[in-house]
Amino acid sequence: MVVVGFVPNEYLVTKLLILYAKSGDLETASSLFEELPKANLISWNAIIAGHVQNGYSEIGLNLYYGMRECGLTPDQYTFSSVFRACAALATLEQGKQAHCVFIKSKICNNVVVNSSLMDMYFKCSSPYDGHRVFNKSLERNVITWTALISGHGQNGRVKEVLQCFHGMIDEGFRPNSVTFLTVLSACAHGGLVHEGWQYFLMMRDCGIEPIEKHYAAMVDLLGRAGRLEEAYEFVQNSPCREDPVIWGALLGACKIHGNIDMTKFAAKRFFDLEPDNAEKYVFMCNAYATFSMWDSVAQMRGLMKDFGMRKEPGYSMIEVQRKAHLFFMGDNCHEQTDHIYKLIKDMTCILKDVGYAPNISVAWEEEV
Repeated sequence: MVVVGFVPNEYLVTKLLILYAKSGDLETASSLFEELPKANLISWNAIIAGHVQNGYSEIGLNLYYGMRECGLTPDQYTFSSVFRACAALATLEQGKQAHCVFIKSKICNNVVVNSSLMDMYFKCSSPYDGHRVFNKSLERNVITWTALISGHGQNGRVKEVLQCFHGMIDEGFRPNSVTFLTVLSACAHGGLVHEGWQYFLMMRDCGIEPIEKHYAAMVDLLGRAGRLEEAYEFVQNSPCREDPVIWGALLGACKIHGNIDMTKFAAKRFFDLEPDNAEKYVFMCNAYATFSMWDSVAQMRGLMKDFGMRKEPGYSMIEVQRKAHLFFMGDNCHEQTDHIYKLIKDMTCILKDVGYAPNISVAWEEEV
């Protein structure tokens, strides 16, 4: 259009905006958004959703506030993106504020919005509110039930996961692949090996063929229970034995139980199947460090340097008085850094006095 000199009208610009936002080209989408003489609700929803879906949740929330300042009333599509953004940022207060606006807007019961709202509360560590949203939902389906079950799983509530799973079946809904993955993970964290096997075998009865993530969850289940040999046999007999995910699960189990021989074997298979993954190098460094295999740690870090690999730094975030505070490894930019480090030092002294000994075997810092 640009080449032939065609000037698109507002309708076509909005369509192009939606296209670029969905495809992840946010720079072009934002440029088109700025060209609009007066953005309508559709264009606002598109630019908000585009940023949230591509991991720019904070920008998405700021855009939502900008839309509100323009006097536009959010709809169900707006709230779905906003709740998803709050879930990603774990900003409970902002999520509650958006929930209040949602209630006042008197939007009809919507499965997608309710599922996003539940997910937000669960990911903000407020399972009571998440379950209350579910109880008030007039329309339920597999999506809402799975959101409920996954939410309890994220908060380590194994008993509630299994209760909701059977409640879902009792109401006539058939679990999907995601539902079973959550249940298997809950069984792994709860040490429920027998139950885990039952749910794994139940999948085919529900017409679901297990994929690599389900096999990995079973390896994690067996590994956490200390049944490493059984986990290894399961991997060897699995149709996903050439997938790195399943070997990563076995390697994680070896770290927990200190089996150095199986760690070496699992680490080699894990690495060979996907050698160009930066996170894999970090995972293996931590596995080797668990057994004080510092030569192997140095070798992995050397390979990362040679290949120019960097892992995106992890961070912690806490919301205090409606403000999100981010903390990166080795970052001293926070305005209260001195006070924070002094408090940590004081707490460490108190913990040592009662016999606490920190595990520093995996506390290595990337220098590449």
